[in-house]
Amino acid sequence: MKSAFIFAAGLGTRLKPLTDRMPKALVPYGGTPLLEQTIENLKRQGFDRFVINIHHFAQMIRDFVAQHNSFDTKIEFSDESDLLRDTGGAIKHAAHLLSEGPFLIHNVDIISNLDLNALYNTHLEDRQRPLATLLVSSRETSRYFLFDGDNRLVGWINKSTGQVKSPFEEIAKQSVEQLTEQYRPLAFGGMHVISPEIFPLMAEPRWGEKFSVIDFYLWAAKEHLIRGYEAPAGTTLTDVGKLDQIGAIAPANT
Repeated sequence: MKSAFIFAAGLGTRLKPLTDRMPKALVPYGGTPLLEQTIENLKRQGFDRFVINIHHFAQMIRDFVAQHNSFDTKIEFSDESDLLRDTGGAIKHAAHLLSEGPFLIHNVDIISNLDLNALYNTHLEDRQRPLATLLVSSRETSRYFLFDGDNRLVGWINKSTGQVKSPFEEIAKQSVEQLTEQYRPLAFGGMHVISPEIFPLMAEPRWGEKFSVIDFYLWAAKEHLIRGYEAPAGTTLTDVGKLDQIGAIAPANT
């Protein structure tokens, strides 16, 4: 079975006032709720087992899935009603549902024409057995991951503030300008494939219950391979997490 973990627990504050009465996952885009579009797209590409994390209007999402007969597939919920755990904490909390093999993470507010099988298979077939493979692109933003010539994650920068994060001391002490000359700055695309070997690392006390997966990756990259997968030319990523993005399609390679 090919598993996907759909992030759907967020408060959707950027979509207010729509999310004052419904979860972000059920906000319609082109007349169809985001969650339905995400599940159907994943099904078309061969994914047949889904875990959905829920928090904001959690019961509405449960009811929606039940009304659609679980979209004729296997769907389980990782309930975060007690605490919204951020992206890293959400993955850790769902470990008991995702520990059987590699799984795809998909944000519910990203609509894309990406070949998800290519991303998934790239991770699966990598002989160096990366801990995670991250979808990235050269789109314009202020925050970027840094990758070396082998597409290995080595750090993170914020071009607007000059902030640098890296587990490698020789990288962490350099300026953004220096680093962009030595490494490839690529923007995260909200999708990644993860191996279950990640869970023992997340169980370390330093991480607790609530933490960002970005912070985790930047820590883990010192001793574990985290690979970048650059979106092919022609890939579109539509971020519908903000009201002003509802109708906009943003090319991944701009």
